[in-house]
Amino acid sequence: MTRRTRRPPPRPAARPALPAPGSGADPFPVLFRDARFLVIDKPPGLPVHAGPAGGPSVEDAFPLLSRRADGPWLAHRLDRDTSGCLLIALRKQPLLAAQAAFANGLARKTYWAMVRGRPAADSGTVAMTMAKQSDTRGWRMVQAATGQDSRTEWQLLASDGHVSWLELRLLTGRTHQARLHCASLGCPVLGDAVYGDATGPEAHRLHLMSRALSLPLEPPVCAVAPPPDHIRAILARQGWQDQDFSSSARMQSAP
Repeated sequence: MTRRTRRPPPRPAARPALPAPGSGADPFPVLFRDARFLVIDKPPGLPVHAGPAGGPSVEDAFPLLSRRADGPWLAHRLDRDTSGCLLIALRKQPLLAAQAAFANGLARKTYWAMVRGRPAADSGTVAMTMAKQSDTRGWRMVQAATGQDSRTEWQLLASDGHVSWLELRLLTGRTHQARLHCASLGCPVLGDAVYGDATGPEAHRLHLMSRALSLPLEPPVCAVAPPPDHIRAILARQGWQDQDFSSSARMQSAP
């Protein structure tokens, strides 16, 4: 009998280093800034919170972002390997306003995903109940009879049949929502070892980003993030130009 061996997951990318205190440099690219909020371009590979293993996190940079006693705070979260728009509240009242916008479905969150294969349609909606499932290999989110409702609208931007570029509008904000929903289309995100196979030259990075974020506050908060290098490399390899697709920009001005 042939004994099957389990392929180890790809080694995580090195976490980006943060500027030294007092250097005067912004620790991250800033996409939006006012007296209430920052929207930063979170790099891939950096968690928002420090984990059990330690290492740098977004929260480590908070003393560099504001000297106020009442802040800053994360207004929402991104997975460690997801890059792009991350909202940080500089004061408590803006934090509460942002949390209410997220909770009431008023925040518009647009993601870009490079996925394996091609969806059966050019656009659609994924709706499912999600729950956390744990086993000896770890945990993952799965479709379940009971749990949290989730909903994502998606649109195909380009495809060669082997790799597709999807724009996702997350109508809810569940853990691993974009990754599980892409996998449910039969098109897992490139580099996703949990919901896909993470093989090939793209296996070292998760090809998923928070492309744009908009909150209808007064004044509104709007930000658009550039693709990180590993996603830009796919666009260049495929001959796809991100400036050719303005739906993210249109999303920012939509009610």
